[in-house]
Amino acid sequence: QVQLVESGGGLVQPGGSLRLSCATSGSISRINVMNWYRQAPGKERHLVATITSGGSTNYADSVKGRFTISRDNAKNTVYLQMKSLKPEDTAVYYCKADTSWGVGYWGKGTLVTVSS
Repeated sequence: QVQLVESGGGLVQPGGSLRLSCATSGSISRINVMNWYRQAPGKERHLVATITSGGSTNYADSVKGRFTISRDNAKNTVYLQMKSLKPEDTAVYYCKADTSWGVGYWGKGTLVTVSS
């Protein structure tokens, strides 16, 4: 099993920055891909960014050039650096681990609110 705990959410003004963290524990060696998703109020959950075990990254068009996903293997933590935040970035942000078992594990999420 894999456990995930997100942190770093909060209230930020438009144009501001935040860094989200996702601490992982458990069978970390079985994780192939780490993902960040977000779910705005009343909307479906959408993929925001991914990073593979090899370090390859991919982003949703809506966040390209503003968000950066990275990982610190020594700390077993994945980050999502967000800059130039917009009100439409307001959502609960979740991290998800895709494992070699074919099972995905989710964290409980952290709320990001972009508002003046």
